Amino acid sequence: MGLERTVIAERAVILYTLEGCDVSDKARAGLASRGILFEEREVTARPEWWEEAQDLSDAVPIIIYPDGRVVSGWEGEKG
Repeated sequence: MGLERTVIAERAVILYTLEGCDVSDKARAGLASRGILFEEREVTARPEWWEEAQDLSDAVPIIIYPDGRVVSGWEGEKG
């Protein structure tokens, strides 16, 4: 069962968000409505997530796809 969880985590999208950000809310809802498995990292919850997000973009949401693509924003909007 541990291996199964690891495989799923490797395939999951990583979504960096900020509490109270409407665009982050839209991204979360959009991924969920499309059935896309994701790990949410609310950037103020952990200092390392804040640093990771800052290295990727100056705006949230930030989406990292399993193929390595990084997208800042959601459907043309940034928070």
